[in-house]
Amino acid sequence: QVQLVESGGGLVQAGGSLRLSCATSRTFGSFAVGWFRQAPGKEREFVAGVNWSGRSTYYADSVNGRFTISRDNAKNTVYLQMNSLEPEDTAVYYCATGLSTVVRVLVTEYHYWGQGTQVTVSS
Repeated sequence: QVQLVESGGGLVQAGGSLRLSCATSRTFGSFAVGWFRQAPGKEREFVAGVNWSGRSTYYADSVNGRFTISRDNAKNTVYLQMNSLEPEDTAVYYCATGLSTVVRVLVTEYHYWGQGTQVTVSS
């Protein structure tokens, strides 16, 4: 059973920063990892992804230039550095992994999910 545990969420003012972490019991090294978010009343959406090696990343337009995804395969941990946060970034953030070595953007392409961590950005 693959387990993913997110941490690092919290309350921050607009313009501030947070770093989310995703730790897993699975050896990350062979699979891509994605970060998603879900705001109240909205569908879960792709935020950022990193391929198996960490050399390739992909971002949603809404966060490109503000968020950075990275991974440390030796620690089986993936990070999401979030800068210049906006109230629109308020959501529960989830990390996920699946069977692909390359980044996927659809929720249905990920098999394993964490429990989520709340990020709230005040104006």
